[in-house]
Amino acid sequence: MRPRPAFTIDPDIRRAGTLPGWMYARPDVFEDQRERVFARTWHWLADSARLRAPGHALPVTHVEGALDEPLVLIRAEDGSLRCLSNVCTHRGAVVVEGEGHVKGLRCRYHGRRFDLGGRCTSMPEFDDVVGFPAESDHLPSVPVTEWGPLVFGALDPAMSFEDWIAPVTERTAGLPVERAVYDPSSSGDYLIEANWALYCDNFLEEFHIPYVHGGSLTGALDYEAYRTELFDWGNLQVGAAKEGQPVLDLAPGSPDHGQRVAGYYFWLFPATMLNFYPWGLSLNVVRPLAPSRTRVSFRSYVWDHGMRGQGPGGDLHRVEMEDEEIVESVQRGVRSRLYQRGRYSPRREVGTHHFHGLLSRFLSG
Repeated sequence: MRPRPAFTIDPDIRRAGTLPGWMYARPDVFEDQRERVFARTWHWLADSARLRAPGHALPVTHVEGALDEPLVLIRAEDGSLRCLSNVCTHRGAVVVEGEGHVKGLRCRYHGRRFDLGGRCTSMPEFDDVVGFPAESDHLPSVPVTEWGPLVFGALDPAMSFEDWIAPVTERTAGLPVERAVYDPSSSGDYLIEANWALYCDNFLEEFHIPYVHGGSLTGALDYEAYRTELFDWGNLQVGAAKEGQPVLDLAPGSPDHGQRVAGYYFWLFPATMLNFYPWGLSLNVVRPLAPSRTRVSFRSYVWDHGMRGQGPGGDLHRVEMEDEEIVESVQRGVRSRLYQRGRYSPRREVGTHHFHGLLSRFLSG
């Protein structure tokens, strides 16, 4: 494979060029993104509701399909949540293979035992081993945090969770996020034949809404009032509602109090979307599988069932089908030998430009 050319994203959107087409197709770029981007950032792990009682253990796979890191979530006796490596420090077997309540952890391969904090407590036939157990015999811990009904973790985060989630916490104060309950009937996975970054590109720009979603969103959203706000590690699209459409019940302290907001569309670097509607929260988890294959999981958390089916969040499946069709078309196009890179609309593509700048920064080290 030829060495990949150098490129930069000009911080001035009026002068900047988009990501080169080869960024969405080269296997070496994909490998760099896995290690330099996904291993250094926060991602959804599970729902808090599955870990209510002390002693409950839940094995999870961190960024399945991209990192495939075996982890285990444990609700400690004091009520705190812990996240540990789920790989035995003896010979590498998976320790916890099924969800359930436990008093301690035991590897079934050779019987090594750990407490719920991950410390190695015993091992058969190791009486004569010098300096056992050492620090390297304990299960490594992983940063983990609960936010509303969601659990997020990171292997080696380049930013604190507080800094990463702060814009969401501040903007949604007053919304009943803690009451949101997972709804499996309106959740599901989508397999897309396109690069994960193309999927994010499409989510982040306003430009395509009247062209791709003319029948599904333009009747509910006021496109002229639609806007994007940027933060250090993410951005927010504020979807203004047309007259007669349902709106978010925003608290008096909200900067948008008194405005007709149909939805908040948050994107957090690199690939987490938190969408707030009058009925609840839609979480989009984007997982890279290959340079041109991505799995997107839609998970719905409802606090008002009476509002389901209304407004721009009323038919998420239709919107997803429209997005998938255009993103897969773009994936075919950016592989062209004749395509280089495009330009940004300073009014409508500030979110995509922001994403490309962060991605370039992480990949350049």
